Amino acid sequence: MPHRPSPAVLPLLIAALLPLSSAAQTAPPADTPYPGTLTLEVDATDVAHRVFRSKQRIPVQPGPLTLLYPQWLPGNHSPTGPINKLAGLVVTGNGQRIAWTRDPLDVYAFKLVVPEGVSTIELAFDYLSPTGGEQGRVVMSQDLLSLQWNAVALYPAGHAAGRIQIAPSLKLPAGWQSGTALEVESREGDTLRYKPVSFETLVDSPLFAGRYYRQIDLAPGAKVPVRLNMVADHPKYLEAKPEQLAAHRRMVEQAMRLFRSQHYDRYDFLFSLSDQIGGIGLEHHRSSENGVDPEYFTDWDKSAVGRDLLAHEYTHSWNGKFRRPADLATPNFNVPMQDSLLWVYEGQTQYWGYVLTARAGMWKPQTALDALAMTVAAYTTDRPGFAWRNVQDTTNDPIIGLRRPQAYRSQQLSEEYYSAGQLIWLTVDAKLRELSRDKRSLDDFAAAFFGVDDGSYAVKPYTFDDVVATLNAVAPHDWAAFLRQRLDANAAPLDGLAASGWKLVYTDKPSDYVKQSEGARKVTDLNWSLGLIVSNKDATLSSVRWDGPAFNAGLAPGSTLLAVNGYTFEGERLKDAITEAKDKGEPIELVVKQGEAVKTVRIDYREGLKYPSLERIPGTPDRLSKILAPK
Repeated sequence: MPHRPSPAVLPLLIAALLPLSSAAQTAPPADTPYPGTLTLEVDATDVAHRVFRSKQRIPVQPGPLTLLYPQWLPGNHSPTGPINKLAGLVVTGNGQRIAWTRDPLDVYAFKLVVPEGVSTIELAFDYLSPTGGEQGRVVMSQDLLSLQWNAVALYPAGHAAGRIQIAPSLKLPAGWQSGTALEVESREGDTLRYKPVSFETLVDSPLFAGRYYRQIDLAPGAKVPVRLNMVADHPKYLEAKPEQLAAHRRMVEQAMRLFRSQHYDRYDFLFSLSDQIGGIGLEHHRSSENGVDPEYFTDWDKSAVGRDLLAHEYTHSWNGKFRRPADLATPNFNVPMQDSLLWVYEGQTQYWGYVLTARAGMWKPQTALDALAMTVAAYTTDRPGFAWRNVQDTTNDPIIGLRRPQAYRSQQLSEEYYSAGQLIWLTVDAKLRELSRDKRSLDDFAAAFFGVDDGSYAVKPYTFDDVVATLNAVAPHDWAAFLRQRLDANAAPLDGLAASGWKLVYTDKPSDYVKQSEGARKVTDLNWSLGLIVSNKDATLSSVRWDGPAFNAGLAPGSTLLAVNGYTFEGERLKDAITEAKDKGEPIELVVKQGEAVKTVRIDYREGLKYPSLERIPGTPDRLSKILAPK
């Protein structure tokens, strides 16, 4: 048995451990200015090794000092600062090395004692960015890079991040160009020096750079510029047709008509068209990080899936950055966040992302309906986990799961506040229209809630009660109960579709959107019939719906599908087998490899292929078409 200390010894052990507590050692962030300006120099030229090299100078006073590496990252809603990739940290003062120790109870905190006579310390360290996808998102290649400043900088504890000034600079590979919301103060060769900003603004102002770069004005003639900064693997991917760019400009116009305000002095979409670095969608106040496949423009007719990304991240400038849930509006990046209102922050943004993409004509009307059909089908067929969880509880998932893969998403649930939140806001929109006899809508809520303080980009926090009060001002109702019923129920929030005049149906033919979704993911998606999704590349089952036909036959994610009815697996062959089973009434026979075991399973499924689609409910108001129509 393990040795246990006697009760008399325990108080002594606890007392010995207390000084190690981060709460005891690290001062809370005060709303006071940090004396002096920090500097940060980042060298991003080592693309061969994918290493960012940082040098910092920090004004200090003699005595104990804690340096923090950003942990709680806005937009990630979780403690995911990539500290495991920081290496080689050396601290010096007056040319002499200063020892540091890491707080064992807060590994993001570095403790040191500044010697007498030292007024500035120098930091040198490397950020070893991923060289492969299994290590995280790849952010640097031979042709382009994505720089998040939080990965390459430390800051002193004891002050709010918005009260610490820092002057950043960046050295790029020769000839590269870049886009960022930061203002360039000077350029010397390939070294860019930016105007000093607060550490909070620095972290909120990432940068994309590349060998092949193009900037597009999305608001020609406007007083407040909105720009699309594109980097790509090859120059050909930067070629966009005039009608494609016109659709992106309409998206900006539609957002202006919706929110009736701008909470930035300029806005920069950072847009990578690449399969060399990882995709991304991350919001910032005056910019956003957006990463898509390189053929976004060149295969426009086949790239509708994910085209709502830019509208989604742009909406976050209003919803999430300017208006921010109070429990996410923390004073620095090492105070824990709480995610209780992500169903507003992300859920309503997901809603507006679809709506603005449709209103701008970036999606055809039918494409928008087909995209929504897939969302509704997921919550109609593929979320049995709502029997034990609810939407509100899933707002904890960024902290619980850290966006790691799951074995059974349908039963475990994940960040459902995105798409389930989207469906809640569809229900709210339909109810507002019903209560006002179609004179008011969620557009009015958006203007009232996000359109205040035009021109200001100071964060304006909100609470659940603030949301309810604004809804009541648009159309009086018991909105608190209305929302809580849908957030706290052990059921998916599906009533908004019928209230909008439409219903979900299944057909045996996939929509173009479903086809593009399968193509983008390189899968055969039979989730609505057999309850499985299989990779076309290696025949691995990437998903098996909990308690679906495939699950009940003994299949599990990670298995390899070897044969279908006696023949080697092909996606179309499996689809044909489903159709034959319906026509002939015979079970589908699959040969599956699970680990080292190979077995044959028979699935007695006879309902045929099923793909989601939306259909009008006769005799009801068509509110959905009005929602999606341009303003």
